[in-house]
Amino acid sequence: QVQLVESGGGLVQAGGFLRLSCAASGRTFSSYVMGWFRQAPGKERDFAAAISANGFTTYYADSVKGRFTISRDNAKNTVYLQMNGLKPEDTAVYYCAALTNAYYSGMYSKPYAYDYWGQGTQVTVSS
Repeated sequence: QVQLVESGGGLVQAGGFLRLSCAASGRTFSSYVMGWFRQAPGKERDFAAAISANGFTTYYADSVKGRFTISRDNAKNTVYLQMNGLKPEDTAVYYCAALTNAYYSGMYSKPYAYDYWGQGTQVTVSS
């Protein structure tokens, strides 16, 4: 079992920044891929970013590439999402997720590949 708790969401003006954190407990954090997804009202849950177990490889959706940075601290069992240059279209509930089944490790952009999810944190970007 893995428990995930996000924090750091809030209201920010366009062009501003936020840093989301996701604290994990349970199974060995350093052994699995972590991802961030987001879901706007009335829309599907979309991939934002993912990071390999050792933190050496990162992946980004085109919509956030160059503005968002995912990182992890395995000593603190925490994954982060630094979001810069925020736009109104970034408004969504942001979820962190753990991909613990190695069979799905190459499917980091697919929600179904992740077996544990946090409760989500709201990010609102005003224009």
